[in-house]
Amino acid sequence: MISNYPGTTVEVARGKVSALQNAILVDTPGVVTFPPRSEDELVTARVLINEPLKAVIQVGDAKNLRRTLSLTVQLAEMGLPMALSLNMMDEADSRGVRLDHNCLGEAMGISVVPTAAVHGRGIKELISCVQTASAPALLLEYPYAVESVLQRIIPQLPQASISPRSLALLWLSGDPVSETYMKGHLRQEEYQSLLAMRESILEEALDLPGQIQVTRQAFVDKLVNLAVLDTGEGWKGISKKIGYLATHPVWGIGILALVLYSIYWFVGVFGAGTLVGILEENLFGGVINPWVTGMVEKYISIPLVADLLVGEYGIWTMGMTYAIALILPIVTTFFLAFGIMEDSGYLPRLAALSNRIFRFLGLNGKAVLPMVLGLGCVTMATLTTRVLEKKRERLLVTLLLALAVPCSAQLGVVMGMLAGISLSATLIWSGVVMLILLAIGWLAARLVPGERTQLLVEMPPLRMPVISNVVVKTLARLEWYLKEVVPLFIVGTLILFVLDKTAILDWIIRIGEPLVSGWLGLPAQASAAFLIGFMRRDFGATGLFLMEAQGLLNPAQVVVAMVTITLFIPCVASIMMIAKERGWRTAAGMVVLIIPLAFLIGGLLNKALLFIGWGV
Repeated sequence: MISNYPGTTVEVARGKVSALQNAILVDTPGVVTFPPRSEDELVTARVLINEPLKAVIQVGDAKNLRRTLSLTVQLAEMGLPMALSLNMMDEADSRGVRLDHNCLGEAMGISVVPTAAVHGRGIKELISCVQTASAPALLLEYPYAVESVLQRIIPQLPQASISPRSLALLWLSGDPVSETYMKGHLRQEEYQSLLAMRESILEEALDLPGQIQVTRQAFVDKLVNLAVLDTGEGWKGISKKIGYLATHPVWGIGILALVLYSIYWFVGVFGAGTLVGILEENLFGGVINPWVTGMVEKYISIPLVADLLVGEYGIWTMGMTYAIALILPIVTTFFLAFGIMEDSGYLPRLAALSNRIFRFLGLNGKAVLPMVLGLGCVTMATLTTRVLEKKRERLLVTLLLALAVPCSAQLGVVMGMLAGISLSATLIWSGVVMLILLAIGWLAARLVPGERTQLLVEMPPLRMPVISNVVVKTLARLEWYLKEVVPLFIVGTLILFVLDKTAILDWIIRIGEPLVSGWLGLPAQASAAFLIGFMRRDFGATGLFLMEAQGLLNPAQVVVAMVTITLFIPCVASIMMIAKERGWRTAAGMVVLIIPLAFLIGGLLNKALLFIGWGV
């Protein structure tokens, strides 16, 4: 159920397969070719070279056989038992694409199975082929210059999971994974001798990597001519037309606006309005919380303990009510919306469409993938910046994620509050946040040295989402939410409870009053929301949500509060992930930059709204 075309995942998923005697299935990020160009492709290369694999299953696109086989040839050269799944055969059939998979399998010496995974077609046959898979006997004959170099290098290589010939070809092509592997498995003097030999060879020989690529491509062309019976070029289906329009510089903007409005309505109006009303007001407010409060008062005689459970900052009345009644329906609707975008194949088209905007920020359109993923979880999106090729690009996107991209829980709260005011409130919030994102991104792109890379992203077919896939993904993400986020809400509530009982909370509110009330123009109680925002931005946003529901915030204050909390630092988990990926100095620098900037922009917006008299 993983959308695993290149550029979407960066981690390895593992699970047991009962049909293969509980063998461990390792699902790696998608890869186009070797040597890898980005960190997500590096992950796959490390698995192939370092792990003792019994068999490799390549899942390729049956509609784009040439691209699929470019990778197949390299995998076959590695000498690992393998099978090729020509997936999405249902779409290939509908487009008139006809393939001779048996001929293809004979030419490569591997099992080739046509599949349509979402319908279960060909899965049993694929499992059977994996159980009997053997190493392909593919041995491409390269030009004399390449072959002579291989003969000199191969005897000096360490043993690896892949064949020595393939390891040598990767190393000659500048593959960083094979480089690291050889450093770790050869003595220093042996490795230095090989390095000297490679430098000498590359100086003498004429573009060895280019000769290797040309030889492989010629073989792929031969395979395609053998296996493709009909290209289906006459196909003019509706999904192809919509897919084209989704990347059009004019019509694509209209489709994007329609998608964003749909998400706004589904998450902001339906999720944060209707569903939250049912759970928070009717179920929790009218049934569950009164019952829990009555039971606590009946059976617990210690006032402090009772207050801890059902008081103003009670674990149940605040922590669990926030997490389940307020945030859960919001993140559920967002995860459903995001799953539909992901499964439909729209995200890569969004990358192509947004390439011009990101060019202004010194990036390419591929940066939109972690940015959009950040709307689900900034922590995981920070991890997915590995799909970007250069360290400079990963640093810039990480900064933008930490600064101006709200996670699903926070975004849902923001959309719910703003949708209850007016569309203009939403436009002001989104306009200010986008302006800050573009301004900081533009400035950072010019301060951080380096050049942007060109956009290269695989464009999967645009298709109707499979509901079962979307539901399974949503349930998996909700499981993560319940395990990871709910405990943090409880911890945050405990912190507020302790601060309240020790009178520190009142002291913090008084200390923060000049900034929160004087500069931002918010009630003094909002200090508590920003305080707990250090723990989780969505928790802070939820506190502001309740203040608005109690009539403590007017429309202008709501917009100022939402802009400030959106530009506030992300949750502790995100800061930890930034530190892990970019280093503690970078993480600390971002925190020092972002907090003052958030309050500065919030205060300036407050003054501007007061000046024009909007929402006061």
